[in-house]
Amino acid sequence: MTGHIVRRGAAAGLGVLWCWAVARLVYAPDAGVLEGAVAAGGWGLSVLPVHCVPKGDAEGALQAGRWRRAWNTGRGGGRAAGR
Repeated sequence: MTGHIVRRGAAAGLGVLWCWAVARLVYAPDAGVLEGAVAAGGWGLSVLPVHCVPKGDAEGALQAGRWRRAWNTGRGGGRAAGR
């Protein structure tokens, strides 16, 4: 439970830091390299595909060609062909 709280706190703190940097870039005429680096780094982390896994390792992964077989079954005289 403690790890969960720490992760949420760290995410919230880093989110606030990123918002501060973006606000300084937009509104402060003296914003500099630090604010730009924090804003660019936060944006870069947001597009990082950290949740990607190989399809074969994914829980509930579908077999290759599953949709093609289902589509062809419907055309080939199965129950859907009579409609």
